[in-house]
Amino acid sequence: MSIVQEAKAKVRAYWEQVAQISKLNQGKVLKAFQNSNVGAHCFSESTGYGYHDLGREALENVYRLVFKTEAALVRPQIVSGTHAISLCLSILNAGDQLISLSGPPYDTLQQVIGTKGSSRTSLIKRGISYQEIPLTVDGRLDYELIAQTVTPNTRMVMLQRSRGYSWRQSITVAEIGEAFKIVKSINPDCICFVDNCYGEFAEVYEPTEVGANLMAGSLIKNPGGGLAPSGGYIVGDQELVELCSEYLTAPGLGARLGPTYNLTRQLLQGFFAAPHVVGQALQGAILAAQVFYDLGYEVSPLPAAKRTDIIQAIKLKSREKLLAFCRIVQETSPIDACVIPEPAPMPGYDDYIIMAGGTFIQGSSIELSADGPIREPYIVYLQGGLSIEHIELALEALSTKI
Repeated sequence: MSIVQEAKAKVRAYWEQVAQISKLNQGKVLKAFQNSNVGAHCFSESTGYGYHDLGREALENVYRLVFKTEAALVRPQIVSGTHAISLCLSILNAGDQLISLSGPPYDTLQQVIGTKGSSRTSLIKRGISYQEIPLTVDGRLDYELIAQTVTPNTRMVMLQRSRGYSWRQSITVAEIGEAFKIVKSINPDCICFVDNCYGEFAEVYEPTEVGANLMAGSLIKNPGGGLAPSGGYIVGDQELVELCSEYLTAPGLGARLGPTYNLTRQLLQGFFAAPHVVGQALQGAILAAQVFYDLGYEVSPLPAAKRTDIIQAIKLKSREKLLAFCRIVQETSPIDACVIPEPAPMPGYDDYIIMAGGTFIQGSSIELSADGPIREPYIVYLQGGLSIEHIELALEALSTKI
């Protein structure tokens, strides 16, 4: 029996837990489709200004219902998760205070804020004050320090749910809720914002159900279900989402404009498939954790750990192994399997990055992909997978060659 098959036998109980979460989330999405009266009329193309796009309105209502918010903005014009997050941060004005509750955000967002890079449009250059609350020694939210740092004048707190390129644990919905409870006790008017990338449908509840006023993510990650060719979403309080929409289009136009370019069918179908696809990716992450744990590597999360996103980190401790890992993932991909990934500079990152992504959608990390910065201790971040069978095939190759 191969090491992958042995690992598979060990994680069966964890897979069953994932299946239960997927079913509950599937039911939630199905009900939202039904309550939004999604029909064939929603698949019509809109161009130009995109006035009176019934499909777009249905799509955004489905998101609103699933995430239990007042409003949703779901658009192919949002080009990435960073773009969606940047739109949310754009509603801040000079003199406002922004506090990150989860330490420094991932590299590209640091340029949006202005702690790295030299953009003249960063938040700091626009006169917004910024502060970070470091995580505890064991990588958790520091509730005591949050209570000491947030003030009645804090305009927004932000929280990155997923780990980014770091070894810390991702933050659970329950932990997010506890942090926001503290924030609201100090300043009920403070905007609680969550970067939800990689986290959608990993748990039964979402951050907007535990106090988040605003939340953003990418459609080529979890909620696109592997079918969305582009786009991002913003959900939350009506007033805040409308402000974001005015930064996406123009003041006075907001969410009323925006053609969908005949993509509504894919965006709706991808969102409907997302709970199942996320479940496949989660099962793959658990299996990868078990395989590499059995091979003697440090892994985070551990196989039995509670999952709140689809990312599996593996500490390889070798540049050569990091390159080999990504190249094997590329070799076992359906697209560009003949391509050999090489480390390269990437916009927004200080280190060279190696990325394996033989994906149907460029940059889609709900499809099986792996990447990591070329820096010690050479951690690879594995995520995605549209089917557990594909993930198993990749792990068979990895376990025999790494």
